[in-house]
Amino acid sequence: MSQEHRSALRNHVSRFVWLAVISLVALSACSGSGATPADDSSAAEPRSLVVYSGRSESLVGPLIEQFQSDTGIQVGVRWGTTAQLAATLLEEGSNSPADVFLAQDPGGLGAVEALLAPIPDSILNLVDARFRDSAGRWVGVSGRARVVVYNTDRLSQADLPGDLWGFTQPQWKGRIGWAPTNASFQTMITAMRVTWGEAETRRWLERILANDPKVYEKNTPIVAAVGAGEVDVGFVNHYYLYRFLKEEGPSFPARNYFLSNGGPGALIMVSGAGRLASSQHQETAEAFITFLLSRQAQEYFAQQTYEYPMAQGVLPPADLPALETLQAPAVELSQLADLRGTLELLQDVGALP
Repeated sequence: MSQEHRSALRNHVSRFVWLAVISLVALSACSGSGATPADDSSAAEPRSLVVYSGRSESLVGPLIEQFQSDTGIQVGVRWGTTAQLAATLLEEGSNSPADVFLAQDPGGLGAVEALLAPIPDSILNLVDARFRDSAGRWVGVSGRARVVVYNTDRLSQADLPGDLWGFTQPQWKGRIGWAPTNASFQTMITAMRVTWGEAETRRWLERILANDPKVYEKNTPIVAAVGAGEVDVGFVNHYYLYRFLKEEGPSFPARNYFLSNGGPGALIMVSGAGRLASSQHQETAEAFITFLLSRQAQEYFAQQTYEYPMAQGVLPPADLPALETLQAPAVELSQLADLRGTLELLQDVGALP
């Protein structure tokens, strides 16, 4: 994040965050007016927060720094993959030091839903119902669309199939890049299992494997490989391409293809946040989640990480199709929680060791 952008974000955000925190402090003072100093633990509540973040520091670190700088709240962050942190939370249970879980995908949030406290409607209603937990335990804060990134020197959109099944055809052998260890890819497979069923998802995986896809660790090297001509297409999230276009310019020979058949290859995934029921800082956790849905934070996601903002009324980047125009599958995000079943299937077909 540039110094210029950081300063602008600080100026816009500070008033919002300070008003939220002042309100919380005032509420705590009123409710605890009869307590002795030794018993008044709420007085220290706004001063610290522990966030378990399944999103990388490069993506959300600047926002966390901004919240900390403007409020004086000390934010401790445990970084890791969403799956790793979900497993940690399940192991720690009610003894976890975490106040907020910021996850890359709904699957991780669904895995720990029993540990999450309900979020007030005043926060939930900032986001379209499609992009939050139907039971109110977590809320989406940014969105990513699954796409096929393709090499523009070798292909046009007219050369690409209309759905993921088209890539099982023999002509795509050795031309596909994928990342079976990536959480977003695994969420897409979970969506396949929900929409297609286990048998059809298995068949798709087996047929893609028969086409000898090249395996990458995550999305970024797939986009790089497509641009370099190592592979012709790759299964990724939409926003990775924009980092390359920013750094290398419009001549970078890769573009996104949004599948239009309404299948799992067009899935809209959200990163989301929930607060732990065991947290001793419930109001501060609530203020942090509210901050992530503020206009300024949502514009940061749109302008700096090229994601879809989730708060209603905030526009996506100008060169992205509007969310409502995408042909996403009719899958409730709460249905994407069975990560274990997806991992077992990927291992069984040989996509994972």
